[in-house]
Amino acid sequence: MSRDRIQIAGAEVAVVGGSIAGCATALAAHRAGAGRVTLYERTTGRLADRGVGLAVHNARYAELAAAGYMDAAMPWVQLTTRRWYVREGSAPLGRQVGVLPFPFRSYCWGPLWQELRRRLPEDTSFRPGVRVAAVSDAEDGATLRLDGGEGGESVVGGEGGEGSGERQHAGAGRRTERFDLVIGADGYRSVVRDTAFPGVRPGYAGYLAWRGAVPADRLTELGFPGLPADPWAEEDCVYGVFPGGHVIIYRIPDGRGGRRANWVLYTAPPAGLDLGLDTPTSLPPGTLTDALYAHFTHVTDESLPPYWGGLMRLTPRQEVFIQPMYDFTAPRYTAGRLLLAGDAATVARPHTGAGAVKALQDAAALEAALHAVQERPDALAAYGAERGETGRTMVELGRRLGRFLVQDTPDWHTLSQAGVEAAWAAADGSGAFGGRELKS
Repeated sequence: MSRDRIQIAGAEVAVVGGSIAGCATALAAHRAGAGRVTLYERTTGRLADRGVGLAVHNARYAELAAAGYMDAAMPWVQLTTRRWYVREGSAPLGRQVGVLPFPFRSYCWGPLWQELRRRLPEDTSFRPGVRVAAVSDAEDGATLRLDGGEGGESVVGGEGGEGSGERQHAGAGRRTERFDLVIGADGYRSVVRDTAFPGVRPGYAGYLAWRGAVPADRLTELGFPGLPADPWAEEDCVYGVFPGGHVIIYRIPDGRGGRRANWVLYTAPPAGLDLGLDTPTSLPPGTLTDALYAHFTHVTDESLPPYWGGLMRLTPRQEVFIQPMYDFTAPRYTAGRLLLAGDAATVARPHTGAGAVKALQDAAALEAALHAVQERPDALAAYGAERGETGRTMVELGRRLGRFLVQDTPDWHTLSQAGVEAAWAAADGSGAFGGRELKS
């Protein structure tokens, strides 16, 4: 059968990448009538244990809930208010320079991923620890070359959730498997994108995001005289701003009925340190060098109000990790039998408040396109056009917010409430913060 006349009904589909974008697009393929769907995830660790946070705009949540990709069963915290603080002498919280609405729901990455994975049908094949080394696309099918791993297969879905009904299959080494359609949900270093659009690479933005989280019950250890044990409201999102960067702090569920304080610090790395960041990379927990951690402690000690800096340092060094800031968007979201979703298609800086939203919207838009036109290429062309426009908007928003919040920061100490409002309105521009509306 020609690649231009692929029937979605009953098609064999591979999803490269088993995180939030991968699970969501696998669900979309199932709902649109695909046959067996196989997910390949190169990591072997428990994704459900990832404890960092993300936020979803209330309006985007409502759209995704209506589309069947989110609901109240996923643990969350309602945020309402964003408070901006600058360092002011020894004042523990600093000085508040502005307050803006923040209508977002916060989530913990691991529990959100686990809920998505539970929704996959029972015959979904989830293969952890299997790396897709290469992809090829031809008239009669797309082929994956698999490298390493045990070849283990977890059959997931249904009420049992993660780990239910697992079947382990022997067979390691290098092998190939063929599919009717391959979805690349394998992040900003996507092997599927490399095949579809050789040479397209994310560009390094020149600064980093340090990330961590702290159990909420540990915040009492900070013990600043004159402050209550818990001096900030659960519904608050804190922006601690300084020349050349800022930190965002908000509470997230821990997946066990408690709370964690999630934080993300954006600033440039120390001068003269060669981290090799022109090639897309990351520094996972446990890999921070002495120089990088010294820079982190310097920023938290000298640039932020004492309480917020102290909160961040409660995260053990071995749990802090770094995400260099990259951005790009692929020329198209589809090429032959290959399709891109999530960060494989578009990487926008996290300032946009829409990373997970973008991935879930990709899945919802794919399902809608496949229901509307049951065979390629028309359905995927429609998907690519709609999501490509959104991706370009979010990349540009991320760049504008990066300039405002990190690369060309205002003199925060001189700004009043009106000044913060005006500066934010100028940086947001399109009003796309939190993600664009999902088109029906």
